[in-house]
Amino acid sequence: MTMSVPESISGSGGKEEESEDESEILEESPCGRWQKRREQVSQGNVPGIESAYLAMDTEEGVEVVWNEVEFSDKKVFKSFEERIKEMFENLMQVEHPNIVKFHKYWLDMRESRARVIFITEYMSSGSLKQFLKKTKKNHKTMNVKAWKRWCTQILSALSYLHSCDAPIIHGNLTCDTIFIQHNGLIKIGSVWHRLFVNVFAEAIHGNVHQHRDEMRNQHFFAPEYGIAEDDYAIDIFSFGICALEMAVLEIQANGDISVSKEAVDHAGQSLEDPLMREFIQSCVHTEAKTRPTAHDLLFHRVLFEVHSLKLLAAHCFINNQYLLPENCVEEKTKSFDPNGIMAEINHRDRPGVHLKYSHVSPLELDKFLEDVKNGIYPLMNFASQRPHPIPRALSLSQEQMETVKTPTPEPQETETRKVVQIHCNLEANEEGTRSHLSLFLKMDDRLHRQLSCDVLPSDTPKDLASELVHHAFISEEDCEKLACFLEDAFYKHRSGTSSSPTAMAVMN
Repeated sequence: MTMSVPESISGSGGKEEESEDESEILEESPCGRWQKRREQVSQGNVPGIESAYLAMDTEEGVEVVWNEVEFSDKKVFKSFEERIKEMFENLMQVEHPNIVKFHKYWLDMRESRARVIFITEYMSSGSLKQFLKKTKKNHKTMNVKAWKRWCTQILSALSYLHSCDAPIIHGNLTCDTIFIQHNGLIKIGSVWHRLFVNVFAEAIHGNVHQHRDEMRNQHFFAPEYGIAEDDYAIDIFSFGICALEMAVLEIQANGDISVSKEAVDHAGQSLEDPLMREFIQSCVHTEAKTRPTAHDLLFHRVLFEVHSLKLLAAHCFINNQYLLPENCVEEKTKSFDPNGIMAEINHRDRPGVHLKYSHVSPLELDKFLEDVKNGIYPLMNFASQRPHPIPRALSLSQEQMETVKTPTPEPQETETRKVVQIHCNLEANEEGTRSHLSLFLKMDDRLHRQLSCDVLPSDTPKDLASELVHHAFISEEDCEKLACFLEDAFYKHRSGTSSSPTAMAVMN
């Protein structure tokens, strides 16, 4: 991907002119929400994308990236159209705090050109590679705690992708395609890379295989890459090299164009922590079958430092924060006696350990809760392979769910309150491929729930109602009533007999 570098113009007037040129709106999305600017950006090495521009989301007021994929032939484009739509619809279902957000896509076949345009999240703080270079330049070493948090976040994203149905293999995981935000949150970009290569590599204008020719990144790719069938093991190998680079800041190429296997081995041996060394070596085994899964690596001793009970409590607190008064943590910690005993551990053969409230800093607790809220400490779900709710279009099949084995079971949360009234609104999207469902549930304790999701043509009212029960949004007793209500609402919406919100009282 090339970046445009404006010619420098002397004087303040020149800078203003340059700024105005870059902010000039070149094109708008069909809906008018996304506005493409002249300034080009680099969001990692994304094969097949001829250009990526800075754009504005006029609805949210934030900057995004406008990506363009050009096709060499309109006829070829038409033959791929259905597969393109299916691929991008699946990508829009990917939802994870450690994956660069995919917002929207549309097809453009005006005049002689054929393009796919898609909007992604803009990572303004730059790539992990850039951060590591700056850290090394300032003669600093990597903080071990930061390394553990970063590895956890990357593995959480990989575990999510690999457990999709069908699994999404990244295939281009390098320090250039991983981004870091100012608050320490890590996000993986270029998730669509393998789909581009596998679905319509030859049809795209430009060479989608060019990333493999970049000698400086060859060491990120597993020995079997491009030879054997893709599976999660190629991503685990790439992650292992990323983890090694994060630990040593840079793997020296010793004047060569590419980083040799000997240089990688030498960097691994230079690590002082034997657990860290063993962790990385398990990822970069030559034999793909011996590499662990991302889910398994999340529980490796070198990463699993936050007590599971503390993590679970923090996530419960964040998820139910709307039920608690503002600044409740700060107010509660003020009322504690600093010398009061918070917990004690008794030992038969030696003196016990007393933990006082003064041992826990309220500021540290606030920072930890803020990190959990930002996704820096994902809950590595003890009840399933994923740390977050599973999008329906990419969810595990029932057979797969039954075979998932976990270290410790987590009790299933259930809703006991009854729904006394439902308001529902259905709106079709621009392409007409799905509908957006908004539900307003009035509960018997006078508290309300507002829920929304995209509904595919294959989704049935019964499935949606069962999903709400599964996620503890409604009680089991209300499942059948809600399914009947949704069936009626769907029928009116699809037949065009009703365009206004519908409401119905559900009797207890």
